[in-house]
Amino acid sequence: MTVTRFAPSPTGHLHVGNLRTALFNWLVARKGGGSFILRFDDTDPERSKQEYVDSIRADLDWLGLGWDREEFQSKRLDRYADAADRLRAMGRLYEAFETPSELELKRKKLLNMGRPPIYDRAALKLTDEDKERLRAEGRRGHWRFLLDRERVEWEDGILGPVSIDAASVSDPVLIRGDRQVLYTLASVVDDMEMGITDVVRGADHVTNTATQIQIIRALGGEPPRFAHHSLLTGPEGEALSKRLGSLSIRELREAGIEPMALLSLLARLGSAKPIELFASLDELAEGFDLADFGAAPTRFNPADLGPLTARHLASLPYEAVADRLAEAGIPEDIAPAFWQVVRENLTRFDDVKDWWEMMSEGAEPLVAEEDRDFVAEALALLPPPPYGAESWKKWTAAVKERTGRKGRALFMPLRKALTGRDHGPDMAVLMPLMQRVKALEALPAGAAGTKGADGQKTSGGEG
Repeated sequence: MTVTRFAPSPTGHLHVGNLRTALFNWLVARKGGGSFILRFDDTDPERSKQEYVDSIRADLDWLGLGWDREEFQSKRLDRYADAADRLRAMGRLYEAFETPSELELKRKKLLNMGRPPIYDRAALKLTDEDKERLRAEGRRGHWRFLLDRERVEWEDGILGPVSIDAASVSDPVLIRGDRQVLYTLASVVDDMEMGITDVVRGADHVTNTATQIQIIRALGGEPPRFAHHSLLTGPEGEALSKRLGSLSIRELREAGIEPMALLSLLARLGSAKPIELFASLDELAEGFDLADFGAAPTRFNPADLGPLTARHLASLPYEAVADRLAEAGIPEDIAPAFWQVVRENLTRFDDVKDWWEMMSEGAEPLVAEEDRDFVAEALALLPPPPYGAESWKKWTAAVKERTGRKGRALFMPLRKALTGRDHGPDMAVLMPLMQRVKALEALPAGAAGTKGADGQKTSGGEG
């Protein structure tokens, strides 16, 4: 059974970069009929916050990316300690005492000599007496994994065959001097004990993967399948700015971006397939394949989310938004017709509030100076609401006959006078929903809707 995981650090809000990782792992699990684990990398007690745990949960829930199991690394410290003891016993974990400044000095010397800045393993030469002396000086040792200096190879689900020479990599620190267990060790132990079969993550983890494969094998495990997706760049291929790189899902949600618009975009960016708007996560998962993706940096433009959101809203049936319309204050008796009329004219769902306000409260008329006399003459032929399905057709026909105007010169000034907008749904279907027309209230008393000898309105609306 396929088992994947998403392991965010609860030190900030979920953003587009790590959402892409979460989505890929979710899709791999769902397509493989397996399970998806949400695993919080919270071994840093100072930076990990409950508010970010709650925020990440809320974002994933809003996106529909449910998880089958939840884990916290802070509750598994005994498992990491046990693994560390096993590595020490086999001589694969050793204590080192260099300070950050000493390590930086070594690094600079190697670079100046034209050599790779690889840790020199000086700590392996320390005697027990040396270590006691360093501790007496107040130094706290950190623990490094002793790499086998050989090539590590695997078949990557996206990159294809990968080969990393471990001799070109420093022995990684697994436990800091303050005893905090770092990601590399915790992730390995968790992946082994939780039965993770597939790990999808960013290409910046490739070298780290080689290290983790060695640790897994040292602990007697079998590495999962790895796939490393490309990293996101800006819309012109530039490095992501700090603002864009940290664009949070919460910000996108507040901006009115729809979940399926965001997920559809992220699920296709960097692949050989064109961007396509999917109706559901099931549909998205069905067509998802890691083999479609490449290693080249992937351009992400937040501006693409607006049109996708508009298209998604336009495709939704009333049943899919009934609850949201009720929350927005749209009366239930008119909501189905209202949605049918406005859904293709929304850039974000909250626009329904503006449309409903225009229909129920009326809009300030928008009239160009050169159209004032024409609009006044036209409004004199229009009765107040309610209107019917033929009201717009009959009114504009009467105005055309009275004024001689036609085409855009006829219709646009009338639309703007009634709705205060120069765009929107077909007026023939919009007008029956209008409960108030402020433009009529601006006319002199008795001027709206002239009456014939029988007392009935002679032109305009039907009701």
